[in-house]
Amino acid sequence: MRILSVAAALLLGLSHTVQATTIDEAVSKIDRLVHQHTEDGKFSGTVLIAKGDEVLYETATGLASQRFDVPNTLETRFNMGSGTKMFTAIATLQLVQAGELQLTDTLDKYADESWLPREISSKIQIQHLLTHASGLGSYFTDEFFEASRYKYKAIEDYKPLVVVDKLEFEPGTDYRYSNNGMLLLGVVIQSVSGKSYYDYISDHIYAPAGMQNSGCFPTDMPFKNVAIGYHATDKSPVGYASNVVYKPLRGGPAGGCFSNVHDLQRFANALTSHKLLDKQFTDMLFTPKAEFHQEPYGYGFKVAGTPDDRIVGHSGGFYGVSANLDIYLDRGLMVAVLSNLSSAAHILRPKIREILATVD
Repeated sequence: MRILSVAAALLLGLSHTVQATTIDEAVSKIDRLVHQHTEDGKFSGTVLIAKGDEVLYETATGLASQRFDVPNTLETRFNMGSGTKMFTAIATLQLVQAGELQLTDTLDKYADESWLPREISSKIQIQHLLTHASGLGSYFTDEFFEASRYKYKAIEDYKPLVVVDKLEFEPGTDYRYSNNGMLLLGVVIQSVSGKSYYDYISDHIYAPAGMQNSGCFPTDMPFKNVAIGYHATDKSPVGYASNVVYKPLRGGPAGGCFSNVHDLQRFANALTSHKLLDKQFTDMLFTPKAEFHQEPYGYGFKVAGTPDDRIVGHSGGFYGVSANLDIYLDRGLMVAVLSNLSSAAHILRPKIREILATVD
């Protein structure tokens, strides 16, 4: 764990009725919180708080492998779950910015009927997929969980799970969080770019951001520094079970790719300095798109905070996976929490936000 001193003049700007604290006091509270959760068995993973290139706080706790007692480190790579949707959204807008794709294009231009019947795909616009307004659902069905994970190695392997999907509502009229929608954006990216989704993300997001430790690593390959995910269960004599039999063999456009906290710092810096998209299109990511959303949601990014203190990013969760990235647009901060325990990052997120809100 490392805590770096920051000048008292650093302003983090939310007004609260609680007593104001300095940034050093805040990170000390966060450090105690993280390690208390670790001692209680509620957290295993890494946390990083930064302002631009300056790390204000970082720590790693718990085990990357309970079987072999391998500790998590700041270089450990964790499954981000749905955090990957941020990369998919950025890739989509890069193609729009380049004039190769339109937000109002319909899905049938890029995905044939082996993916969805045309009577459905012709109603769905690219912008509907980006905002979970397509009416589609998720490929995490009984058929998925009952099948061998080796059945789903490539994006195209999900066709049988997607093609049977039905619209819950007319596209653009309501909100339904949709993994199928984001997966289909990956299909669009491949169709327009002529590259695989994985190559496009690597070339156009990871590389320009300097994210050398991120990727959609197949779980049957021995990639280094990759944490094993665990979920609590009373069916295990040790209280936990590995998520290996639950998660897809390889993540994709809707979720399941890996990163570490330092790469997420690089990602946040590249995004907010407009290295991935110009200012106009970057701002589009963070602008809530419809009143019917259950929570403010832009293009692949959740939006929180207040109008003059915006927090954008995304969370991710699955068996043995919990992750969250908060980017404080108006204060220049970013907070990355990655864990290989179910729900652990989601429990910490509101508590860390509350502590940072007191900083004066």
